[in-house]
Amino acid sequence: MTRLMLIIFSMASTTLMGMMIVAALVAGYVTLKPLAIAAAIGFLLALPVSWQIARRIA
Repeated sequence: MTRLMLIIFSMASTTLMGMMIVAALVAGYVTLKPLAIAAAIGFLLALPVSWQIARRIA
């Protein structure tokens, strides 16, 4: 199941990071620090999301 989670994580992390960056840009944050924080939040949020998806599939 760990392998499946890592495959899902590779897709979920890029999607969630992109969504968080777009949300930060829409909110008016255009400097590097807020965008990097938004990307990091998306990356960390993808861990439990991919784990839950992998559990439901397997």
